Amino acid sequence: MNIQQLTEMREVARQKLLVRSGELPKDGYKYHVLVCGGTGCVSSGCKAVRDTLIDEIKNRGLEEKVRVIVTGCLGPCNMGPIVTIYPEGTFYQHVNPDDAVYIVREHLENGRHIEGLMYRSPETGKLQDRWEEIDYFRNQMRLVLRNCGFIDPLSLEEYIARDGYAALAAVLEAGSPEKVIEEITSSGLRGRGGAGFPTGLKWGFVRKAPGTPKYVVCNGDEGDPGAFMDRSVLEGDPHSVLEGMVIGAFAVGASQGYAYIRAEYPLAIKNFSYAIEQARLNGLLGKDILGTGFDFDVEVRVGAGAFVCGEETALLESIMGRRGEPRPRPPFPAQEGLFGKPTTINNVETWANVPLIIHRGGDWYASIGTEKSKGTKVFALAGKVNNTGLVEVPLGTTLRQVIFDIGGGVAGGKQLKAVQTGGPSGGAIPAKYVDVPISYESLAELGSIMGSGGMIVLDEDSCMVDLARFFMDFVQDESCGKCTPCRIGTRRMSEILTKLTQGRGTPEDVELLIELANVVKNSALCGLGQTAPNPVLSTTNNYRDEYDAHVKDRKCPTGVCPMRVAPSRVRK
Repeated sequence: MNIQQLTEMREVARQKLLVRSGELPKDGYKYHVLVCGGTGCVSSGCKAVRDTLIDEIKNRGLEEKVRVIVTGCLGPCNMGPIVTIYPEGTFYQHVNPDDAVYIVREHLENGRHIEGLMYRSPETGKLQDRWEEIDYFRNQMRLVLRNCGFIDPLSLEEYIARDGYAALAAVLEAGSPEKVIEEITSSGLRGRGGAGFPTGLKWGFVRKAPGTPKYVVCNGDEGDPGAFMDRSVLEGDPHSVLEGMVIGAFAVGASQGYAYIRAEYPLAIKNFSYAIEQARLNGLLGKDILGTGFDFDVEVRVGAGAFVCGEETALLESIMGRRGEPRPRPPFPAQEGLFGKPTTINNVETWANVPLIIHRGGDWYASIGTEKSKGTKVFALAGKVNNTGLVEVPLGTTLRQVIFDIGGGVAGGKQLKAVQTGGPSGGAIPAKYVDVPISYESLAELGSIMGSGGMIVLDEDSCMVDLARFFMDFVQDESCGKCTPCRIGTRRMSEILTKLTQGRGTPEDVELLIELANVVKNSALCGLGQTAPNPVLSTTNNYRDEYDAHVKDRKCPTGVCPMRVAPSRVRK
């Protein structure tokens, strides 16, 4: 396929999607039934719903009028399985196989909407039958998630119909790698994997670095508890990530790329691998891409589930077949990365932003967000909140807007206590800061980080000492053991926190805990070890009264901790 053929294919593919916007082609389907097929909906039974829909449509002779499509994750995990029917965009939630039969007979055959399956506003009681009307979606800005839940992730044609690979064609036709880097730099895009390093600056370093070949790497080793942003993009819109990688490779002068995806993401691995095959077969990957003479290919490397391999140097070691352990920096990967050659590493969400930035312009992207934090950010909203799932908002949106306007507020009518952002590397942000705009800088000032995008809502019944113990147990278990501060320091902190939650702690233990946290923070080898103490430091700073209650009163104020040892038996 060359650039002209890609353009022609796009025009034909667009016609096939007109039905979803209400413009029905004469030879098209009357209904497109989209079944959310992300991992969350798979776990709640979407496959049985899909099979029942297909069987019932066949039984009632509707195959020529109705098409069933399995999409990626639409976002609201607590509402699954989800079925959306176009051209109306009717949104049905909590659909089971019996409901699927009813949908075919009532909606698809007789044109009657089923109110019992629609979303009803908890505030007004009003039915919101179209997904765009629901507060959960209405308050978002879906850029990275622009195709998730709308296209078939296994269809290259549907991705192309949504302007897919248009940015790549424009870049290759212009033939200026420097211009691509300038556009990414002007957009203000920062790495969405946690550190927030300017993407354009990183690409510039790699392009200028001596040595060949050069490499681009996609970090899909998303390991934070409760985080599933990258997984959902790889599952629901794999070509957006792949197109971003090809554009990045052209910009930095790379000929080979690797996508490192954790083994616990089988659907993401399957869909992304299929996207690679499709791209190769259609001249979008491999030799002489789009007939322009540019060569670049991508391979998938499956990670074994080590949390530390989310750190870039450990990830590179793992790709090379070595033990996944971080190495000291400098030299940085931009100078000596994969196989000792210049390498740029970005995470899934960062790569997915690239085609959109090139297609619509760096200035457009820079107009979204705050002065220093541009664009949107995808968060995995979880914990004690009514609407859990993926949300995408402009940076600068407040925590309150995410939790209450999109998330529907704290579950069970409880009071908001804190928000944990950044997973094990982040911190607990007290409820009093709920109106702080979300940005890299604001979260750091509150003792947390953006991280990859995990956001866990904690209510009045959450124990902050137990929260710190949970994350420290996780980090200690996942420590690679290469450096002494992380290997031993996290274990000792975990032991102290366990003592506190069991009623065996002393005031000296709390002071030692804080001291250890600061030592590890200042001396661990890699970023994961250096940020591991954040949950401890944020909770001791903001909730010291809860620590004191565990020590002085031998009591957990929330009743979460077991406090198994009676006060009379505690050794003084």
